[in-house]
Amino acid sequence: MPETEAHVLWQALQFEGLIWLITAALLAGFVRGFSGFGSALIFMPLAGQFLPPLWCVMTLVAMDIFGPVPNLPRAYRDGRPMMILWMILGMGLALPLGLLVLGQMDTLLFRYLVSGIALSAPLALIAGFRIRAAFLTPKVLFGVGVCGGFLGGISGMPGPPVIILHMASRLAPAIIRANTMIYLFLFDLSLLLSMALSGDLVALPVVIGLVLLVPSMLGNIAGGYIFNPEKETFYRWVAYIVTLAAAVGSLPLWD
Repeated sequence: MPETEAHVLWQALQFEGLIWLITAALLAGFVRGFSGFGSALIFMPLAGQFLPPLWCVMTLVAMDIFGPVPNLPRAYRDGRPMMILWMILGMGLALPLGLLVLGQMDTLLFRYLVSGIALSAPLALIAGFRIRAAFLTPKVLFGVGVCGGFLGGISGMPGPPVIILHMASRLAPAIIRANTMIYLFLFDLSLLLSMALSGDLVALPVVIGLVLLVPSMLGNIAGGYIFNPEKETFYRWVAYIVTLAAAVGSLPLWD
């Protein structure tokens, strides 16, 4: 291994707060494995305590890019490709604008933002509003993708608009899990490509993310193993509780 690469890896392994980031990655991967979402909602508020905004996003992307891979074949079988396509088209349009805003954001504001998003998403889901499946038109899906792309760009959390829409639908739990998992995976790919093209990628947060890949993937495997569509309500509430706890516990006012 070249000396520079070894030095960056050593910096990553010695990074202050790494043990907490590992714990957050394991927990986030586990929840994503059985629910199809929750990875960024759980990880970002916790990571914001130790990393600056752009580094948080880079670390999340490097960690998430491979974490869901063990569950993707099943998600591909269960999902609805055309629904995912419309959301991805909208996301790709708005993502660069969100990243532009993120680059100018203060760390304290970022921490409040990600905690606020992580708090509001499960509360919106708990409210329990419902829509008909016929409402999920290409225009609606595209618009939700735009919202998710911008939100993902400024916070690293593209999921809430997509998750809330799917959870409000009457789609089967397996389809909801599959669509959100594939959408989030493709968002990670798009975000990585955007940051690489803009020259914003930094070695250290990427390597930290790759270190976190192992606990994230182990969590995904464990969560996917226990997933049972017949226990949809139980899994939802576990995801809600973990997300809310991570968001409240990470608010800057506790510093």
